[in-house]
Amino acid sequence: MTAKKQNLSDYDKNTIPNAKDFRFGIVVSEWNNNITDNLHKGALDTLVGHGVLAENIISWHVPGSYELIYGSKKMQDQKVDAVIAIGCVIQGETKHFDFVCEAVSLGIKDLNVLHDTPVIFCVLTDNNMQQSIDRSGGKHGNKGVEAAVVAIKMAALRQA
Repeated sequence: MTAKKQNLSDYDKNTIPNAKDFRFGIVVSEWNNNITDNLHKGALDTLVGHGVLAENIISWHVPGSYELIYGSKKMQDQKVDAVIAIGCVIQGETKHFDFVCEAVSLGIKDLNVLHDTPVIFCVLTDNNMQQSIDRSGGKHGNKGVEAAVVAIKMAALRQA
């Protein structure tokens, strides 16, 4: 029996902590911006939908997913409760994909280990553009929405 794929952005809004007093940083890769712009919009709409004031959301753009590490590190200095790192890396013909994906995932992991402000990994690592479209507002939902929900939960955990 195969599992039915679902829209993973569907969630029970009543299970999300009150976010009106939190500040969030979002660092967005400009590479594959047709995808990252959708992820960014999903994250913004979700944060605002859970009571975060627009002035309590800082968004910065960096050239590519590799630069999300440094951008997120600098964003942690902005006295935010959580950072969302948004990017999209699509498999190509070379090993570049592997190097970028590994570096970004380990870099964001390191920021979480070394610092007190959580950094949420919202980097699509897909085999093709269609998979990225499906996960940035398509049939599998919007990973930006999911990352914002995770950011709210982690901000609440950090404050607890």
